[in-house]
Amino acid sequence: MTTQLDHTATTVSFRRKFRAYVALTKPRVMELLLAVTIPTMFLAQRGVPSLWLVLVTLAGGALSAGAAGAFNCYIDRDIDRLMKRTEGRPLVTGEITDKQALVFASSLAVISTVIFAVFTNWLATALSVAAILFYVCVYSLLLKRRTPQNIVWGGAAGGFPVLIGWAVVNDSLTWAPVILFLIIFLWTPPHYWPLSWRYRKDYRAASIPMLTVVRGRVIVGIQIVLYTWATVVASLLLVVVAPMGFVYGFVALVAGVWFVVESHRLYSRAIRHEDPAPMRLFHLSNAYLTLIFLAIAVDALVSLKFF
Repeated sequence: MTTQLDHTATTVSFRRKFRAYVALTKPRVMELLLAVTIPTMFLAQRGVPSLWLVLVTLAGGALSAGAAGAFNCYIDRDIDRLMKRTEGRPLVTGEITDKQALVFASSLAVISTVIFAVFTNWLATALSVAAILFYVCVYSLLLKRRTPQNIVWGGAAGGFPVLIGWAVVNDSLTWAPVILFLIIFLWTPPHYWPLSWRYRKDYRAASIPMLTVVRGRVIVGIQIVLYTWATVVASLLLVVVAPMGFVYGFVALVAGVWFVVESHRLYSRAIRHEDPAPMRLFHLSNAYLTLIFLAIAVDALVSLKFF
């Protein structure tokens, strides 16, 4: 009986530890990054890329993004203790020690680099390493606690997966992946600022100079509108640069109008001193990016079939 209880306790402990390590990788962010990588590979191939190449890229990309997320959790462990949104993270609760987190993050970084180096090419490998270094050193260590534009530069880190996906397929970069990078870079502020608006008390308590903390709601609203417009313009630029077909053009235009209208709605409510309902735009921005990159994949397949 005692042995059975010990076995059950060990199993539960292992599951909790496993979940804690997964949480370190910020799986929701990882999912988003991987979701833009696959359509990019379809566009780079102008059809269906090798399944083996897709799986390798997803594996390497997941580990690379996970490493960056784990390093970020280690760096931010002091401010995570001060914010309700992050007080359940493993390094705050003590489920994982600081040393374990560093070893885990470093291991993921090394394994992801080896995967890219062995199974893809040196350009994709270099971009993967650069993505980790940028997110950890430039964003997490240098900018996040020093500038209200921190999340803008965080968007640059989020744009690396499309460059990596393109490089894996073609071993080169053209204007098309640069525009894809630009879309994600410009999309990040109107995506994340509404979330930081919702949790601005947390960021204020942690002394993080998010734009929603150090600027008034009118300025934040204007910035969100401007970046939303810029995102939509960049998405339409892809029609010329790639070039894209009717499927992508139609989705980019309709989804773009939707995105812009909702950003103006948030701004309108803000200047009237009403509840801007920021999470509405946050969730919509996720849907927008999903539609854009799904349209990229479908357009590449349709172009392959009919042209």
